[in-house]
Amino acid sequence: MPTPVQLQKLKAAAKTAAGRAYAPYSMFRVGAAILTSTGRIYSGCNVENASHGLTNCAERTAIFNAVAAGEKRLRLKCVVVYTPTKTATAPCGACRQVIYEFGPKARVVSCCAGREQIDMSIAALLPGAFGPLDLA
Repeated sequence: MPTPVQLQKLKAAAKTAAGRAYAPYSMFRVGAAILTSTGRIYSGCNVENASHGLTNCAERTAIFNAVAAGEKRLRLKCVVVYTPTKTATAPCGACRQVIYEFGPKARVVSCCAGREQIDMSIAALLPGAFGPLDLA
C-alpha cells in the first residue's frame, strides 16, 4: 500500500494529468497516476479520437508510459484516477483488466473535485479476473 505522502503525490499527479487530457468529443477529462513496486510514479491522461474506438483511457496511458519508460516486470501497487467532477469515477472494464495484468493486488483510488472517493482493490473491482499466469 502507498504511504500517505505517496498517495498525496499520486493524487496531485493524476489531477495534473487530467488537465492535459485531449477530450474534444466528450469533454470528460481524466487523469491517472500509478505507483510501481520500484516506487516510481507515472501519469497519463485520456486521449480521444474521432474514431471513438481508438480513444485511450488515462489509466492505460499511465501504465503504458511505465512500460515504455523501461519498467522491468512492472507491478502496480496503486492506481489513482482523478476527474474534475462532483462524483468519483471508477476505471472502465478495459482499464480494470489492464490494471489486473500488472497489479493483481493493486489498490485503486478514484477521486474528484468533490469530496467523494472510491477506494477498492482491483480484485473487488474486477471479480473473476484472469491474468497471464492463469493462461499457463
